[in-house]
Parts: sequence; structure tokens; C-alpha cells
Amino acid sequence: MDYSLLVWLLPTIALVVGVIIGFFVARALPNAVPNGTQRQLDDVQERFDTYQNEVITHFNSTANLVQKLSQSYHDVQEHLAEGANRLATDDITRQRLLAALHPDALHPHRDRLTPPRTAAEPPKDYAPKSPDSPGMLDEHYGLKK
Repeated sequence: MDYSLLVWLLPTIALVVGVIIGFFVARALPNAVPNGTQRQLDDVQERFDTYQNEVITHFNSTANLVQKLSQSYHDVQEHLAEGANRLATDDITRQRLLAALHPDALHPHRDRLTPPRTAAEPPKDYAPKSPDSPGMLDEHYGLKK
């Protein structure tokens, strides 16, 4: 009887100890993996936020540069118009210089894209037939007599 108690007691104690060790190991390991995943997620989020800030900065500086460019273009146009008014010797030359500076003044109603001048007939989705031949929907179409 003493031997049979030992045969049952040792595996039971080993099972309980194994469950306890497995419980603690299972509690310790999953905490390590989500922390690594959370760290990776935080790194990706930080990189994304940095990228978004860089894009916003890029487009803001581009808008400022385009605004400066358009202001410079306007200033150059004014300078050339002032020079044409001041330096042209006669009225005809002055008008030609101003027309060259402002080509829209000659044709204010002209569009960049003009529609085609000819009214072309749209393509047909059937073959034309001669007046004396039967059409494709005729019951005698394709039959030889």
C-alpha cells in the first residue's frame, strides 16, 4: 500500500508543480511580446506623424514660393509696362509693346481650347446597305434562292 501511494502521489505533485510553473511562464511571456509589438506600433506612428509634418511643411513652403513667384512676375510686368510707356517714342510703338506684354488684350474672348469647326457625322455601328438588298433583320437575309 505504501508503494501504490507513492506511485499516485509523485505524478500528482509533478502535475501540480508543472501547472504552476506553466502558469507563471505563460504570464511572463505574453507581456514581453505585446510590449515589443506596442513599441513597433509606436515607432511606426511616430514616423507617420513626422512624415505628415514634413508634407505639410513642404506644401506650405511651396505655396509661399509660388506666391512670391507670382508677385515677382507681376512686378516684372509692371516694370516692363512702365518702361514701354516711358521709353516708347511714338504711340504706335507704345501700343505694340503693350500688346506684346499683354497678349490677352488683343483677343479677350478667345479660349485656349476651341471645338472643331466641322460637324463630323458620328460613326455608324452598322454596315450601310443598298436600297434593293434586304437588311440583316429580314427573314430572307443570307438565303440563296
